[in-house]
Amino acid sequence: MELLHSKIQGIGTPLIILHGYFGMGDNWKSHANKLSEDFEVHLVDQRNHGRSFHSEAFNYELMVEDLHFYFEQKQLKKAIVLGHSMGGKTAMLFAVEYPELVEKLIVVDIAPKYYPPHHDTIINALNTVDFSQLELRSEVDDILKESISEEGVRQFLLKNVYRKTKTQMDFRFNLKSLTDNNPEVGAALPSFTTYSGETLFIRGAKSNYILDNDMALIQAHFEKAKLETVPNAGHWLHAENPTDFYNKLIAFLK
Repeated sequence: MELLHSKIQGIGTPLIILHGYFGMGDNWKSHANKLSEDFEVHLVDQRNHGRSFHSEAFNYELMVEDLHFYFEQKQLKKAIVLGHSMGGKTAMLFAVEYPELVEKLIVVDIAPKYYPPHHDTIINALNTVDFSQLELRSEVDDILKESISEEGVRQFLLKNVYRKTKTQMDFRFNLKSLTDNNPEVGAALPSFTTYSGETLFIRGAKSNYILDNDMALIQAHFEKAKLETVPNAGHWLHAENPTDFYNKLIAFLK
């Protein structure tokens, strides 16, 4: 097996952070800087993302096994696991499969339910980028702008553009695998799976990913689950309202 790429900072109880779809550990850098005063923070890149390995195969079972191998290689006996969106789905499945390794679970703006594929606009836009014709990041932005009007979403995606060689740019994520396996991202947590440790779900007030009536399903899987709502924030709540998000997170961690 290949080892996931990570950045580790701080000392204390290990805290694993798993980014969302098309993201990378670096998206959580500013929170990691604060959290590392009390925790050993692991900013992990999941397969086909960031600086981790690329693979044709992509689903939550595989991402859980990647994380289990990571725990073994880093000799982690127990850790707090936090995941956002896709990373939240990985974190939930990891907690029900390996509860003895998870001290506390934090799930950011995702529920254990099935979500129909809804990233088509982004995937189609990314697939129109032809790096052989482009030299500047701003040119990539111009292409994405044709389909993606929200500047915040484009900036998030553009963080993945890097120079593969002096003359050639590319995306860090494995776009082909993410395109082929897009339906996997919405998969539900398997029925009758449970984790009985301390669990926090955090949602954005302007996001529709976790609805009030999802709480019954959440508590069927996670009996100790609490739900907090971050005001003035959507799906990227940790970036849109970092202060309120951090305060709710640290209150739970401490």
